[in-house]
Amino acid sequence: MAHELGASDWGDWLTDRVDAADPDGVRAWYLGCNGFALKDDAGTTLWIDPYCGTGDPPRVVRMIPVPLDPAAVARADAVLATHEHSDHVHGPTQGPLLAGTRATYHAPADSLAVVESEDWTGAYDLDAGRFEEVEAGDSFAVGAFEIQVVEVHDPDATGPVGYVVEHDAGTFFHGGDTKPGPALAAVGDRFDVDVAAVAFGTVGMLPDGEGGRTRTKWYCDENEAVAVANAVGADRLLPTHWDVWRGLTADPKSLHDHARSLSSPERLAVVQVGGRITI
Repeated sequence: MAHELGASDWGDWLTDRVDAADPDGVRAWYLGCNGFALKDDAGTTLWIDPYCGTGDPPRVVRMIPVPLDPAAVARADAVLATHEHSDHVHGPTQGPLLAGTRATYHAPADSLAVVESEDWTGAYDLDAGRFEEVEAGDSFAVGAFEIQVVEVHDPDATGPVGYVVEHDAGTFFHGGDTKPGPALAAVGDRFDVDVAAVAFGTVGMLPDGEGGRTRTKWYCDENEAVAVANAVGADRLLPTHWDVWRGLTADPKSLHDHARSLSSPERLAVVQVGGRITI
C-alpha cells in the first residue's frame, strides 16, 4: 500500500525529547523529509508537514528512519500543511497526531480536499471544526507564534502555500517544496527571516510503474535552493528533503560553495533527521 505508516525506528526517543524540552526561545527539530516540530519557551508546539510514511515502493523508496510514532506525540497546538502531496498531507501520520492532541489543522483548500476524500474526521474521530482552510495573505496566532501564510512557487502542486512563523525569538520560513519565484521577494521585503527551510534534491531517474524510468525533478537544485534563501533574505539556509527518497538524495554540504559569495544566506544549517536548531 502506498505511503503506509512506517513503524518508528526510534521508539519514543524523539517525541520524549520534544516533550521534555524547555527551550530558551524557539527550538526546531527536523523530522526528515520536509517535517518540523517547533516548540517555544511557553511549551507551544507546532508541527509542519510531519510525515512518517514509507513512500510508494518501488517507485519512491524511503531512505531514512521513521523517527517517531505520531500517536505518541504528547503535545501539538497546531499542524500546518503546505500542499496536497502525500508526504505533506498524510492521514496515517497526521490523523493520529491530531487525535492524540488538541491541535488545530491549517492547510490550503486542495490539502483539505485530501482530508475530506480520506474521511479523516471519521477515520480518526476528529471534529470538523478543528480544520481551518488558509490561503496566501491569511494570518493567525498559536500561542506566541504569529503565523503568516504566504505565496510560494511550486508548479508541481495545486494551491501551495508557505508559512512565515514569527516569534520574539526569531522568524522561521517554511516554503514547502517551493522553487524560486517572484512571490518570494515579497517575503524578503516584509519579514526578517532567520531560518529558511528549503526543499533540495538531485534530479533522478525514478521507476515509472511500466518497467521504465523517468527523469524526475521535484526539488530545488543547489543554485535554486540558495536563490530561495536569498530571495527571502534568510540568515540561515536549512535544506530539507535531500535525505528521504532513493534516487533524489543529495549532499547538502555542497550548498556551501553556491552560497559562499552571497550576503544571504550567511550560513548553512545542515540538520539530519532527529537533529535540532535554535531559532
